Amino acid sequence: MKLYVYDHCPYCVRPRIIAGLKHLPLELVYPLNDDEQTPISLVGKKLVPILIKENGEPMGESLDITTYLDNLDGKPMLSESVRPEIQQWFDDVSSYYYRLLHPRCVKLGLPEFATQGAIDYFVNKKSARIGDFNENLTNSDTYIERLTQDLARLETLIKTENSLNDSYSYEDILVFPMLRNLTMVKGLVFPSKVKTYLDNLAQASQIPLYQGI
Repeated sequence: MKLYVYDHCPYCVRPRIIAGLKHLPLELVYPLNDDEQTPISLVGKKLVPILIKENGEPMGESLDITTYLDNLDGKPMLSESVRPEIQQWFDDVSSYYYRLLHPRCVKLGLPEFATQGAIDYFVNKKSARIGDFNENLTNSDTYIERLTQDLARLETLIKTENSLNDSYSYEDILVFPMLRNLTMVKGLVFPSKVKTYLDNLAQASQIPLYQGI
């Protein structure tokens, strides 16, 4: 099977988590960010992730792909429960954290930004949503301060060192991709329990973090 992804895309990390946990053979394909033709030819619109099933059929939508992969062996691993507190945390952080991430991800040498055209496409598209990239970088301290408080709140919700709840669940599918992306933010300090959870799930799912880049 093939999975079309952008490395920086948190939605693309969702199916990668369950594929890594279950050691599913999955070839990752990284289209350029300005490549509209490939995804449109597969699912009718520009989006990722896109799974190409073993029968060649394409599937879009990150949670649908995650569920499909989790049920391939008839032994789903993920609990479907998501605590309201986790959903609220996800919604709160989603409202601003792209202002930290979008200006940074184009600077990391990721495969979807291998050309200047791909970078320009992304910058132009996302600037319309979050405003000027350089201005957002200048305001990083404000967002980091807010995020530090939200990460402290998340720490109180972590139940084990390996999963947010008592076992792997869709809480991890929602939250881990966000935390993984936040490792590209220099100066952000993760609380101890959050860092342990992040490191453990990164290792278990075989998804590298951005720390050190």
